[in-house]
Amino acid sequence: MKVILNADVKGKGKKGEIVNVSDGYARNFLFPKKLATEATAANLNAAKIAEDAKKHRRDVEKQEAIELGKKLEAAELTVKGKCGEGTRLFGSITSAEIADAIKEAHGVEVDKKKIVLSEPIKELGSYTVQVKVYAEIAVSVKVNVVK
Repeated sequence: MKVILNADVKGKGKKGEIVNVSDGYARNFLFPKKLATEATAANLNAAKIAEDAKKHRRDVEKQEAIELGKKLEAAELTVKGKCGEGTRLFGSITSAEIADAIKEAHGVEVDKKKIVLSEPIKELGSYTVQVKVYAEIAVSVKVNVVK
Protein backbone atom coordinates (compact mmCIF):
# COMPACT_ATOMS: atom_id res chain seq x y z
CA MET A 1 0.00 0.00 0.00
CA LYS A 2 1.31 3.44 -0.87
CA VAL A 3 1.12 6.06 1.87
CA ILE A 4 2.19 9.69 2.30
CA LEU A 5 4.15 10.15 5.52
CA ASN A 6 2.92 12.97 7.78
CA ALA A 7 5.98 12.70 10.03
CA ASP A 8 9.43 11.11 9.97
CA VAL A 9 9.11 7.34 10.52
CA LYS A 10 12.27 5.51 11.47
CA GLY A 11 13.19 2.94 8.85
CA LYS A 12 10.53 4.11 6.37
CA GLY A 13 11.18 7.71 5.36
CA LYS A 14 10.88 11.40 6.00
CA LYS A 15 7.84 13.66 6.21
CA GLY A 16 6.14 14.21 2.85
CA GLU A 17 7.64 11.16 1.15
CA ILE A 18 5.49 8.58 -0.64
CA VAL A 19 6.49 5.10 0.49
CA ASN A 20 5.22 1.58 -0.09
CA VAL A 21 4.40 -0.32 3.15
CA SER A 22 2.45 -3.44 3.98
CA ASP A 23 -1.33 -3.09 4.43
CA GLY A 24 -1.29 -4.25 8.05
CA TYR A 25 1.52 -1.86 9.04
CA ALA A 26 -0.38 1.04 7.50
CA ARG A 27 -3.80 0.18 8.97
CA ASN A 28 -2.63 -0.90 12.43
CA PHE A 29 0.28 1.46 13.11
CA LEU A 30 0.65 4.41 10.73
CA PHE A 31 -3.00 5.45 10.29
CA PRO A 32 -4.10 5.27 13.98
CA LYS A 33 -1.08 7.32 15.08
CA LYS A 34 -1.68 9.75 12.21
CA LEU A 35 1.86 9.19 10.94
CA ALA A 36 0.63 8.66 7.38
CA THR A 37 -2.33 9.07 5.05
CA GLU A 38 -3.34 6.85 2.17
CA ALA A 39 -1.89 7.91 -1.17
CA THR A 40 -5.11 8.58 -3.05
CA ALA A 41 -5.24 10.94 -6.01
CA ALA A 42 -6.73 13.73 -3.88
CA ASN A 43 -4.14 13.29 -1.12
CA LEU A 44 -1.28 13.18 -3.63
CA ASN A 45 -2.55 16.40 -5.22
CA ALA A 46 -2.86 18.08 -1.80
CA ALA A 47 0.67 16.97 -0.88
CA LYS A 48 2.02 18.34 -4.17
CA ILE A 49 0.28 21.69 -3.63
CA ALA A 50 1.61 21.90 -0.06
CA GLU A 51 5.15 21.13 -1.24
CA ASP A 52 4.92 23.77 -3.97
CA ALA A 53 3.68 26.35 -1.45
CA LYS A 54 6.54 25.47 0.92
CA LYS A 55 9.09 25.83 -1.89
CA HIS A 56 7.61 29.18 -2.93
CA ARG A 57 7.74 30.42 0.69
CA ARG A 58 11.43 29.40 0.96
CA ASP A 59 12.21 31.22 -2.31
CA VAL A 60 10.49 34.40 -1.10
CA GLU A 61 12.34 34.26 2.25
CA LYS A 62 15.65 33.77 0.44
CA GLN A 63 14.99 36.72 -1.85
CA GLU A 64 14.08 38.92 1.13
CA ALA A 65 17.27 37.81 2.88
CA ILE A 66 19.36 38.73 -0.16
CA GLU A 67 17.78 42.20 -0.26
CA LEU A 68 18.39 42.64 3.48
CA GLY A 69 22.00 41.54 2.99
CA LYS A 70 22.56 44.16 0.31
CA LYS A 71 21.05 46.80 2.57
CA LEU A 72 23.24 45.78 5.52
CA GLU A 73 26.46 45.59 3.47
CA ALA A 74 26.04 49.17 2.30
CA ALA A 75 25.48 50.50 5.81
CA GLU A 76 27.93 51.43 8.55
CA LEU A 77 26.82 50.89 12.13
CA THR A 78 27.94 52.96 15.09
CA VAL A 79 28.01 51.37 18.53
CA LYS A 80 28.86 53.37 21.64
CA GLY A 81 31.00 51.82 24.35
CA LYS A 82 32.33 52.99 27.69
CA CYS A 83 36.08 53.38 27.88
CA GLY A 84 38.74 55.01 30.02
CA GLU A 85 41.38 57.46 28.87
CA GLY A 86 42.85 55.09 26.25
CA THR A 87 41.06 53.14 23.57
CA ARG A 88 40.40 50.07 25.75
CA LEU A 89 36.70 49.44 26.52
CA PHE A 90 35.24 48.51 29.89
CA GLY A 91 34.01 45.03 28.97
CA SER A 92 33.35 44.36 25.29
CA ILE A 93 30.85 44.97 22.52
CA THR A 94 28.55 41.94 22.25
CA SER A 95 26.52 40.58 19.37
CA ALA A 96 23.36 41.69 21.20
CA GLU A 97 24.53 45.32 21.11
CA ILE A 98 25.28 45.01 17.39
CA ALA A 99 21.82 43.49 16.81
CA ASP A 100 20.28 46.46 18.66
CA ALA A 101 22.29 48.86 16.47
CA ILE A 102 21.01 47.11 13.32
CA LYS A 103 17.44 47.35 14.59
CA GLU A 104 17.87 51.03 15.46
CA ALA A 105 19.49 51.93 12.13
CA HIS A 106 17.35 49.85 9.74
CA GLY A 107 14.29 48.77 11.71
CA VAL A 108 15.11 45.13 10.98
CA GLU A 109 15.37 42.67 13.83
CA VAL A 110 18.36 40.32 13.55
CA ASP A 111 18.87 37.49 16.02
CA LYS A 112 22.05 37.96 18.06
CA LYS A 113 22.97 34.32 17.39
CA LYS A 114 23.23 35.12 13.67
CA ILE A 115 26.00 37.67 14.27
CA VAL A 116 29.48 36.14 14.13
CA LEU A 117 32.30 37.96 15.89
CA SER A 118 35.71 36.69 14.79
CA GLU A 119 37.24 38.15 17.93
CA PRO A 120 35.88 40.02 20.95
CA ILE A 121 35.56 43.76 20.37
CA LYS A 122 37.42 45.31 23.29
CA GLU A 123 38.82 48.53 21.80
CA LEU A 124 37.55 51.58 19.96
CA GLY A 125 37.84 51.44 16.21
CA SER A 126 36.34 49.95 13.09
CA TYR A 127 35.52 46.25 12.76
CA THR A 128 34.00 43.93 10.17
CA VAL A 129 31.34 41.55 11.47
CA GLN A 130 29.62 38.65 9.65
CA VAL A 131 25.80 38.53 9.80
CA LYS A 132 24.05 35.37 8.65
CA VAL A 133 20.82 36.58 7.06
CA TYR A 134 19.78 33.16 5.67
CA ALA A 135 21.18 29.67 5.31
CA GLU A 136 24.39 29.90 3.24
CA ILE A 137 24.03 33.69 2.95
CA ALA A 138 26.29 35.81 5.15
CA VAL A 139 27.14 39.47 4.70
CA SER A 140 29.91 41.63 6.10
CA VAL A 141 28.79 44.63 8.13
CA LYS A 142 31.13 47.44 9.12
CA VAL A 143 30.84 48.40 12.81
CA ASN A 144 32.42 51.54 14.22
CA VAL A 145 32.94 51.55 17.99
CA VAL A 146 33.04 55.05 19.46
CA LYS A 147 33.15 56.61 22.92
